[in-house]
Amino acid sequence: MKGLDLRFDEVRLANGLTVIGEHNPQAASTAIGYLVHTGSRDEKAEVAGVSHFLEHMLFKGNESYTPDDINRTFDELGADYNAFTSEERTVYYGAVVAGHALALLDVLTELMRPSLRQADFDMEKKVILEEIAMYQDRPSRRLFEHANERFWNAHPLGNSVLGSSESITALTRDQMLGYFERRYSPGNVILALAGNYDLDAVLDHVGRRAGTWPAFDATRDRPLAAPLRGRERLTDASLKRLHAAFYAPGVAAETTKARYAAGLLASVIGAGDGSRLYWELVDKGLADNASLGHEASEGAGAFVGYLSTAPERAEEVIASYLRVLGEAQDAGVSDAEWRRAQLRTATSLTMRAETPMGRLMSFAATYQTLGEYQSLARMVDEVMTTPLAAGLELLAARPFDDAYVLTLGPDA
Repeated sequence: MKGLDLRFDEVRLANGLTVIGEHNPQAASTAIGYLVHTGSRDEKAEVAGVSHFLEHMLFKGNESYTPDDINRTFDELGADYNAFTSEERTVYYGAVVAGHALALLDVLTELMRPSLRQADFDMEKKVILEEIAMYQDRPSRRLFEHANERFWNAHPLGNSVLGSSESITALTRDQMLGYFERRYSPGNVILALAGNYDLDAVLDHVGRRAGTWPAFDATRDRPLAAPLRGRERLTDASLKRLHAAFYAPGVAAETTKARYAAGLLASVIGAGDGSRLYWELVDKGLADNASLGHEASEGAGAFVGYLSTAPERAEEVIASYLRVLGEAQDAGVSDAEWRRAQLRTATSLTMRAETPMGRLMSFAATYQTLGEYQSLARMVDEVMTTPLAAGLELLAARPFDDAYVLTLGPDA
């Protein structure tokens, strides 16, 4: 951030564990996270959902820390902590006042060496099955589970993060242990810090506690994607609203300029109150939600949209949604729209970076994907200097002509 004496730290231990940090001596807090470069895209069908299940199991502790020890320690530190699993990574993180950074690092490091006890596995399996059932009761979540799988058309990015009740029921503790031993290599993990911390103390701690983790290869398959196009529907007579998911081919995370352009283009068309979809559908009372974003993953990307409307006018609203996308391809977007999208995005990045936790999630994930550090200033500069021509070039390829639409609602 402008006016701050920020320093980027980068150290790789002998076993491959990479430690990165954005040091801010003026910060009152420290955020720390272990980012494991594994997620649902790295799973075979027979272990679908294991990454997310394993995330839960790490909080069950080991020989040194019981589950109660872990929860109590986090609470005694006053930590804001959690974990999440996505298609591409599993992240364990927390934030504390700066003076408690090493204690937070200690408990997070312990998490990374779980015992995976059978009794804990059996108990947590019930929790995961309940979570799957809960999400099945949420129409939009159920819709995107199906739409993501269908659009990606057997590509690993279409794998479900939660898995299915069938796959989780069949999963064994030994299968989970095998997955851990294939994927949780120190060379496949990043320890990231943001805010106020003592680098020497951190490295001393990590060297003693994590420097002995055994190293092994953990690679990721990146097959070419062949996304599905067209329209399909799911029916549920109990629903009162029609939900629709929209997908179209996007750009990969590695294509930096194109990635920023795709994000800005999606912002113009469907991000929030000032977007074209808002004015065409939400402002006119035709839909209560109409949005479009862009998701850039390793090796592939997609424009992803959503709308919710009354079933009796679903066809009209879906046609209007697709017409907005088509008009963008036919006539482009204006300089004024592009500029507003740039400013919205830059503001969002800047506000997120005002806390070490917000900054941690931004630069650490980017580093893991691209292998390079991007400061806030650089990210904002990339946004503000991405030319309209880059967005128009994406539109000239007419990605929305290859849209895939899946609807979920009562049977008409």
